[in-house]
Amino acid sequence: MWQTIAKSVFGSSNDRYVKSLDKIVARINGLEEQLADFSDDELKAQTLKFRKKLEEGQTLDDILPEAFATVREASKRVLGMRHFDVQMVGGIVLHRGEIAEMKTGEGKTLVATLATYLNAIEGKGVHVVTVNDYLARRDAEWMGRLHGFLGLTTGVIVPNLPEAARREAYAADITYGTNNEFGFDYLRDNMKQERRQMVQRPFNYSIVDEVDSILIDEARTPLIISGPTEDKSELYIALDEQVKKLVKDQEAMEKENGGPMPEGEGYYTKDEKSRNVQLTEDGVEEMERRLIEAGLLETDNLYDVENTQVVHHMDQAMKAVVMFKKDTDYIVKDDKVVIIDEFTGRMMDGRRWSNGLHQAAEAKEGVEIQPENQTMASITFQNYFRMYPKLSGMTGTAATEASEFWDIYKLNVVEIPTNVPIQRVDEEDEFYKNTMDKFAAIAKAIKEKSDGGQPVLVGTVSIEKSELLSQFLEKEKVKHAVLNARMHEQEAHIVAQAGRIGAVTIATNMAGRGTDIQLGGNVEFRIEDELSDMEDGPEKDAAIEKIKAEVAEEKQKVLDAGGLFVLGTERHESRRIDNQLRGRSGRQGDPGLSRFYLCLEDDLLRIFGPDTLFAKMMNANLEDGEAIGSKWLSKAIETAQKKVEARNYEMRKQVVQYDDVMNDQRKVIYEQRSEIMDSERVDDVVEDMRRDAINAMVVNACPPGSYPEQWDTDGLKEKIDEVLGLDVPLDEWMEEDQIEPEIFEERLQELSEQKMTDKTADIPEDAWRRVEKSILLERLDYHWKEHLATLDALRQVVFLRAYAQKQPINEYKQEAFGLFELMLDTLREDVTKVLLTSQFRPNPPPRELPDLPDFMTGKLDPLTGEDVSDDGDGSSKQAPLFGTLAGAPVASTGSGGAQAEDPYKNMNVSRNAPCPCGSGSKYKHCHGAQV
Repeated sequence: MWQTIAKSVFGSSNDRYVKSLDKIVARINGLEEQLADFSDDELKAQTLKFRKKLEEGQTLDDILPEAFATVREASKRVLGMRHFDVQMVGGIVLHRGEIAEMKTGEGKTLVATLATYLNAIEGKGVHVVTVNDYLARRDAEWMGRLHGFLGLTTGVIVPNLPEAARREAYAADITYGTNNEFGFDYLRDNMKQERRQMVQRPFNYSIVDEVDSILIDEARTPLIISGPTEDKSELYIALDEQVKKLVKDQEAMEKENGGPMPEGEGYYTKDEKSRNVQLTEDGVEEMERRLIEAGLLETDNLYDVENTQVVHHMDQAMKAVVMFKKDTDYIVKDDKVVIIDEFTGRMMDGRRWSNGLHQAAEAKEGVEIQPENQTMASITFQNYFRMYPKLSGMTGTAATEASEFWDIYKLNVVEIPTNVPIQRVDEEDEFYKNTMDKFAAIAKAIKEKSDGGQPVLVGTVSIEKSELLSQFLEKEKVKHAVLNARMHEQEAHIVAQAGRIGAVTIATNMAGRGTDIQLGGNVEFRIEDELSDMEDGPEKDAAIEKIKAEVAEEKQKVLDAGGLFVLGTERHESRRIDNQLRGRSGRQGDPGLSRFYLCLEDDLLRIFGPDTLFAKMMNANLEDGEAIGSKWLSKAIETAQKKVEARNYEMRKQVVQYDDVMNDQRKVIYEQRSEIMDSERVDDVVEDMRRDAINAMVVNACPPGSYPEQWDTDGLKEKIDEVLGLDVPLDEWMEEDQIEPEIFEERLQELSEQKMTDKTADIPEDAWRRVEKSILLERLDYHWKEHLATLDALRQVVFLRAYAQKQPINEYKQEAFGLFELMLDTLREDVTKVLLTSQFRPNPPPRELPDLPDFMTGKLDPLTGEDVSDDGDGSSKQAPLFGTLAGAPVASTGSGGAQAEDPYKNMNVSRNAPCPCGSGSKYKHCHGAQV
C-alpha cells in the first residue's frame, strides 16, 4: 500500500529515469532546425565530422545529441519518417546498453537506427539481431537506405550465404542477421584452420530485436554443430513397434478401467510438465519380456550395462509415441518429420531433436530415418551474447522477465512511454466447461464482430487448435485465413492485412511477429501483392494512389467499428506471450479490444492450474455452454503462469550453470586456436608438448618414490615405441648403476629431438611449419569434439548424484575439470605421436584452403535431449556434416570409402597420419583414399 502511495506522489524509478533523459532529448530537438537547413551533402559529411571528433578524444556520449539529430533529419529525407521524442528516449536507452520496452507499433525498427548509427561511427561493427530471416532482410534493406545515405555500409547474414559474402557482410559497419546465424558463424569460425577463413570480426556492440524471444524463450537450448554417427534405423523401427504395442495395451486397460490407471499401475506413467514417460515395475517386466522375444537385448536383464543403448532408445521411443503429438509438436511434410516451434508455431525445416528423439519420431511416422549426430561445437545464447562488450535489446514485453535479464545478462529493462496513450480495452477472461463449448462461443463472438466490420486476430497454441477453430468458423460461414506452420511462406502478407474490414485471421501464437498490423490494411504489402506484375509508369502510379485512398477509407470504417479485436483461445505458459498477442491491437493510439477464452481442458489449467477443488467448483457451477468471468479466476490463471515462468527460469538458469563450466574450457580452447592460427611457427608449442608427453610417460611407469623393481619397464618400452617410434635399449639402461627416471626422460628427450631433426632435414622449413600448425589444429579439434561428447554424456547422468546427497552441478564441475586435464594430456601425446611416427613428403603450399564443409546445425536441450534449433523463420536448409544439399555428392566422415574429391591433397599429410577432416581415421582411409 505504501509503495502505491509513494509511486503516485514521486513516480516509479522507471518514470524518474525516463524523465531524466528529457534533457538530452531537448538538446537533440534544439539542433533540428539547424540541421534542416543542411544540404544533403552537408548532412552526409556529418559522419566524417563525428569520426574526427572521436579521434580527437571525444566519446560517443559527447556526440550523441548531434548524431541522433542527424539521423532524425536523414530519416525524414530518405524514409519520410521523423523520430518522435519517445523514440529518441528509446535510442538513448539502447545506446546505454539497456533494454527498451516499447509497445507494438511504436517503431522499434526506426529507434534502432539511432543507436546503430552512433555506435557504427567507430568502425568496429554493430550487429542487429532479429528473430527471423525475413526481418533481417527487410530491416537491412529498409534501414540500410538511411545508413547508406549517411555513408555507412550495411550487410545481412542469412542461411546458405557463401563464405566470401558472409565475410563481406561482417566487414560492414552494420550487420543484420538472426541469432542462430551469428552464433553458428562464431562456432564455425573456431573450427577453421586459418585466420583468413574466419568471417566474424571481434565483438563490439549488439542490438537484439524481440530480445525476450531470443534471450529468454530460445535461451534454454544451446546452439550445436554436429556430424552424423552410425546408422541404427533397424533398432529405431524395432523399438517403435514394441513401444506402440505396449501403449496400445495400456490404452485398452484404461478403457476397461474407465479412465487413467491409478498411480503405479499399468505399464507406464507420464509427466506432462516435464514431458517424460516412466515405465512402472510391471512395465519394465513386460517390456523386458517383449524385447527378449524380439532378440533386441544382449542379456536377460533390461538394465544390464550391455543393454544401455537399447534402453536409451526405448525411452526415446516411449517419449515420441506418448508425449509428442503430430500437428502440435511436429508435422510430416515431404516424408520428413518437421518440428513446430512452441513459441511461434512456425515450421522449422532443418531443425532436429537430439539424442535419438527425432529418429524415434521418424520411426513412429514411418518416414525415412536420418542418422543421429555427434556434437562438434556448442554454445548457449547466454554465453554467446555475454561476449559482446555492449549489449542492448528492444521488445514490446520484457518487464515480466526483468529480474532474469539482470541476473543473467546484467541488462536493465526500461519501459518507454507510448507516443499516444493506449486506447485498447482489455476485457476479463471468459471461462467455459470444455473445449467444444469454448470454441462454439469463440466462433459466435468472431462472427458477431466480423459482421460488424471489426477485424479479428485469433491467437491459438497449436496447428490442431487452429484447424479445429477453422471448422467451427466454416459452420458459421465466416470467411477467414489460417496462418500456421503449414503456410509460413505467406506469414508476413497474411498478418499485414489482418486489420482490414471484417478480416478474420487465425494465427498460431505469435506468428507474424515483427510485421505491423495496420487498420484498413498495409499499403506496401497491397502494392506488392496486387501490382507486382505491373510496369512502372503513370498507370501504376494511379493504381498506387487508388490503393492508398482505399486503405485510408477502410481505416476510418475499422476505427468506427472499434479497431482490431484480439482473441486468445487459451492462455500461454508465459504472461509475456499473452501480452504480445494483446499488443497487436491498439497500436499508436488506435482503439482496440482483447479477450481470452479459457476452459478446464486447456493445457495450462490442466497441468499447472489450481488443485481439484477448482475443477470441482467449475464443474458443479457451470452448465454446458455457460460462461463465467471473474477477477478471482483471472488471478488463479496468473498464479499458474507465474509458476511456469519460475520453473522455466530455473531450467534456463541451470543450463547457464552447466554451460558456464564448459564456457571456461571453450574460451581456453578457442584462445589457443586463435594464437596457433596467428603464429607463423608453433615449434615451441610442439616441443613443449613433446617434453610434457615424455615426462608423463616416464612418471606413469616410474612413479616418484618407487623402487626400480616396481617400475613398469615393459609398459614404458611399449609406450615409447607407440608414441615416439623409438626402439630404445631400456633393459641395458636398467642395468646401469644409480639409474633414475630423470635419466630416462633426458635420454628420451634427446633421442626424440634427434629423430625429429633427421625427419625434417629434407623438408623446407616453411613447409614443415605448415605441417606442425595443421596437425596441431586438427588434433586439437578432434580431441575437443570427443571431450564435448564426454561432457554431454556426463551431463545426462550427473543428476543421479543427487541420490547420494551431492550437488549435481558441483559434481559436474569437478568431473569436467578432470576430464579437461585428461583431454590436454591425451592431446599432447597424440600430437607427439603423429609428428614422430608419420612420414611426410614435401609438397607446394596450397593456394587456397578449402572452406569448412556444411555442418548440421541445431539447438540441443541439455535437460530433455530435444534439439529445438531454429533459423527464425524455419527456412534454413542445412546439409549433413561434410555433405551438401540433397542430390549432391557427400564425403564420408567414417573410416573407409573413397572420397569424391580430396580437399587436403596439397597439404603435407602422411598417408598414415590422421585425416585433417577430423574423422579420426587415417588419411589414406579417408580423404587420401584413391578414387
